[in-house]
Amino acid sequence: MADLWVEQWDHYEDDEWWSWAVWVNGIDAALDEIDYVEWTLHPTFPNPVRRTHDRSSKFRLETGGWGVFPIGALVRMKDGSHIKLRHVLKLRRPDGTQATA
Repeated sequence: MADLWVEQWDHYEDDEWWSWAVWVNGIDAALDEIDYVEWTLHPTFPNPVRRTHDRSSKFRLETGGWGVFPIGALVRMKDGSHIKLRHVLKLRRPDGTQATA
């Protein structure tokens, strides 16, 4: 759906470790119709499938790690339908270089 997409924030902590977050962005009318978002992280994460229900944060998920990988977002709508989104996490060091997997 062109009205919804995934965005991210990342912050380099130290020693090749980042804090990061992902959330669903879009037009308010589309965001208002979301019931929850089910995020699928890399299988090496504890509890790699996580749900967020907070519309006020745009269904934000915050965590941390050291590598880049694709993140799946299954957006469950209030009417029972769903939308699949995908985002490739990108992590930047303070000098602007990107981390690799």
